[in-house]
Amino acid sequence: MNEVTLNTWEDFESKLKELTQNHTAQKQKALTHVSGILFRGHSDHTWQLTTSLERYKARRFSIDEYYRIISAVKPQIETLTNMRWDIPTPPDFSELMAQRIPFLIGGLPGYEYMVHLRHHGFPSPLLDWTRSPYVAAFFAFDGAKDHTKIVSIFAYQEYAGMGKSGSSGEPAISSLGPYIRSHRRHYLQQSEYTVCTVKKGDVGYYECHESAFGESVTVQDLLWKFNLPASERAKVLRALDAHNLNAFSLFGSTESLMKTLALREIDFSTEE
Repeated sequence: MNEVTLNTWEDFESKLKELTQNHTAQKQKALTHVSGILFRGHSDHTWQLTTSLERYKARRFSIDEYYRIISAVKPQIETLTNMRWDIPTPPDFSELMAQRIPFLIGGLPGYEYMVHLRHHGFPSPLLDWTRSPYVAAFFAFDGAKDHTKIVSIFAYQEYAGMGKSGSSGEPAISSLGPYIRSHRRHYLQQSEYTVCTVKKGDVGYYECHESAFGESVTVQDLLWKFNLPASERAKVLRALDAHNLNAFSLFGSTESLMKTLALREIDFSTEE
């Protein structure tokens, strides 16, 4: 991971421009696929890249075990939402996944359903990202508390034009793509998701993302961490709001409208 400490929002925009230029050059000389760059904002720089499942329960879940759990709750969710999810049975899922771990070649069965659960608060092994660095910046600064000193914006690129490889028994990150039926927030926030898996013997597990980032990796799974002072919060949120990037535009709920109005009328007005 390449960790960079910055002093101002303008410093981040300069680094973002540099990152974009390097990505363009990468595509021009690539031998194979070059993936887009994904972003994620943390309102405390000490937070790791952990999923909501890891934060909910500090233990490793096998991929089959987690799928059995979300299959068991599916009838209750369908009853409440009047939505139907056509997903494989647990035995069929296990058979499909047997040949897909750790790189999830062929995708993750039930992916749309898992995203739906993730957006509605069910603990998930999916780590959510956005294709927009500005959406990531909003989440980083909006969640910063008064005592917060430093926030972080992560940038991640899976494929850098040299293919992808891995060793047996080592964790691997797979990005799963944006083209799914999902909650409207998925599109408002330009969301994408990654999952980290590992195979131990014949059993596949969900693994911590940070375990898959090697310090010497330069051709795949590239990760940058930009640290910025939280004191830039009001300036950044005001600039983003001027481009209609705020809680309401990203969530579209009554609660998010109230939050946006409070920010404008209380936080921004105290600066003037």
